[in-house]
Amino acid sequence: MQTRRIGDTEVSAIGLGAMPMSIEGRPDEARSIAAVHAALDAGVTLIDTADAYHLHADEVGHNESLVAKALSGHARGGDVLVATKGGHLRPGDGRWTLDGSPEHLRAACEASLSRLGVEAIGLYQFHRPDPRVPYADSVGAVRDLLDAGKIRMAGISNANPEQIRLANEILGGRLVSVQNQFSPEFRSSEPELELCDELGIAFLPWSPLGGISRAGGLGTTHAAFARVAGAHGVSPQQVCLAWMLAKSPVVIPIPGSSRPETARDSAAAADLVLDPAELAELDAAH
Repeated sequence: MQTRRIGDTEVSAIGLGAMPMSIEGRPDEARSIAAVHAALDAGVTLIDTADAYHLHADEVGHNESLVAKALSGHARGGDVLVATKGGHLRPGDGRWTLDGSPEHLRAACEASLSRLGVEAIGLYQFHRPDPRVPYADSVGAVRDLLDAGKIRMAGISNANPEQIRLANEILGGRLVSVQNQFSPEFRSSEPELELCDELGIAFLPWSPLGGISRAGGLGTTHAAFARVAGAHGVSPQQVCLAWMLAKSPVVIPIPGSSRPETARDSAAAADLVLDPAELAELDAAH
């Protein structure tokens, strides 16, 4: 599998989004662990999680604990960069709330460290801006965690270009990743992708296949992806991920998966090469 870089760390060009293993419709634990192991067997070395990926109010960090358990049971688990996030909350009734206060981020990081069983988190990202807290204060808390050695690298998520520039300034040029929504259906993060390309910051598209409810029908809703997939004898989902990889060397998609077969299929996209005409067709498809 081809590789890319987040900061000074080399990772697989396709990551694994572990969120579907812990929210609505979650599979049993054995299948989730099998999906993580399938991804690792296919060469994946980046797994995305967050403390807010859980279902019930009393199980904050469910996904982090699940990822840690899966990695501890695989020979290559120690080679994986785990990216987690703080600042988003899920009370357990289906709502999502925010807390970007420095106090919360410090406490959330400590809890994530414990669940992941590590001395320092590989990549810690501020999950989503909190309108009640100055953005500089939230990112400043992440900077302090970086300076204290609690995290090895710092990133942000759901950010606009102005916030990307501000975060990089506050972090002293040490911002290594931006995790924004981006897919064939949702392309409004193109400016952020282009800025990351300019600055050499990894851009991690979340829900790159359109999200849990839409990923399976990507080839139906976007016929161009199905046509190109047919020409290569692969899935439309693989084509989608390969299309994203071709946009910039800073792009590292993190498709969600909870089944071994989809984890393997997504990983295979790293080696799919599309020609310029196909890429132009996919760029024009909406």
